Amino acid sequence: MKQYRVGVVGCTGMVGQRFMTLLENHPWFNVTALAASPRSAGKTYEEAVGGRWAMTTPMPEAMKNMIVLDASDVQAVASQVDFIFCAVDMPKAEIRALEEAYAKAECPVVSNNSAHRGTPDVPMIIPELNWQHEEIIESQRKRLGTKRGFVAVKSNCSLQSYVPALFPLDEFGVKEALVCTYQAISGAGKTFERWPEMVDNVIPYIGGEEEKSEQEPLKIWGKIENGEIVPATSPAFTAQCLRVPVTNGHFAAVFVRFENKPTKEQIIEKWNNFSGRPQELELPSAPKQFLKYFEEDNMPQTKLHRDLEGGMTVSLGRLREDSQYDYKFVGLSHNTLRGAAGGAVLLAELLCADNYI
Repeated sequence: MKQYRVGVVGCTGMVGQRFMTLLENHPWFNVTALAASPRSAGKTYEEAVGGRWAMTTPMPEAMKNMIVLDASDVQAVASQVDFIFCAVDMPKAEIRALEEAYAKAECPVVSNNSAHRGTPDVPMIIPELNWQHEEIIESQRKRLGTKRGFVAVKSNCSLQSYVPALFPLDEFGVKEALVCTYQAISGAGKTFERWPEMVDNVIPYIGGEEEKSEQEPLKIWGKIENGEIVPATSPAFTAQCLRVPVTNGHFAAVFVRFENKPTKEQIIEKWNNFSGRPQELELPSAPKQFLKYFEEDNMPQTKLHRDLEGGMTVSLGRLREDSQYDYKFVGLSHNTLRGAAGGAVLLAELLCADNYI
């Protein structure tokens, strides 16, 4: 497979650090540029991160002495890479402008940020589900006036714990879904050391999360029409999102109503046999089994199952009929792997394999 030079813009934060660990030994991607805010620029990566390294594995040796560039110096970064991963922590309007500047500099952007998720010609892809949305890139390039450059994004991290379970059931007409998500503190870029008030605590509010949880799935279900992705009008989602005292792993309790109610056996069969383009292409980060259903009543569990297949498998369990909806079940995904950096790396692999990068 071809080798690619890769940059990580926003390399010092929690998701940026996760990118470092995933790219350290990646078979296709070689990190050739790191970039962050002006206060980190000019320092080595080790100096820039300081005591904030939050991963359980050590900082990759090869990256410790790389000099961090200023993320706003687009040409300097773009000249050293074939594409970038973006995980910056800035106001949305500034992120949109920065990502578009990289795209216009003919540097493709695979973004972990939410800023461009609502842009009609920016694909928001969960690679196993809606990989066909990559086709919108040609329309985006026309708008930007680019040959190579574009922006592609991954969806919100909490979606990964329930949307992948509902999407394969589309033939039964998924009508309505009520979702409660129980989200790890790493989703806020925090550890217990840096957020002691989360110990032995639940906070029933995560800014902007419920709106994303209800609206973003409709773009994933959407169709390409006249050069943009038109969001679907159904399923109808309602969500409540809570922060819970867990390091990694977003959990979801899901209640679902169908147009044509399937049997429990039909649902489990769909889940266990479901795969998508990443499995077909055998991409390096693709799990062999994307959805894994557990028969035991007390499974899946965050601590036991968030790291399945490198944190890229979505775990499901407790499927049973409900007194008000048709069925209820639980889902679990690793929020900084499948939900963030891992999902972005898999998306980049897909875009490379399909010749968009």
